[in-house]
Amino acid sequence: MRRAATVLLAVPALALGVACAMLLLDLKALSDSERSGAEAMAAARAVAPDLLSYDHRTIEQDLARAGRHTTGALTRYYRELSSTLVAKAKAQKTVQTVSVAAAAVERAEPGRVEVLLFVNTGTVKEITGKAEPQQQVSQNRARFVMVWQDARWLVADLSTLIGSA
Repeated sequence: MRRAATVLLAVPALALGVACAMLLLDLKALSDSERSGAEAMAAARAVAPDLLSYDHRTIEQDLARAGRHTTGALTRYYRELSSTLVAKAKAQKTVQTVSVAAAAVERAEPGRVEVLLFVNTGTVKEITGKAEPQQQVSQNRARFVMVWQDARWLVADLSTLIGSA
């Protein structure tokens, strides 16, 4: 009888111990995700102007700098972009500046975070035959998928309101 009572008490105690261990693991994962989210969001805010701004006078260097903040297919995209954007930006003497107005984490897990950025974009174009340059200011959204790689946060994917990069 005594042995049965011990077993009856041991089973719930063991189940409680397993449940506590699982909760601690979930808490650690949640904490790791929260930390990743905060770090990745700060990195996204810092690199967004480099990825989305350019000046026709320095566009090759601007695209190269942007590529250093990217990984995978996005790095290849920035290399390919130079074949089309450079000529167009130089012909129109375009200067595009971007500043981050706000940012938020959409989804976070350790090593991968999706960040939504609200950006202010200023564009100036000097069109041939026009006395005054064209100026445009707009507010846009961008989503950066940040990944932890080589001991830093890099942009693995970038999409905007008008489509993906």
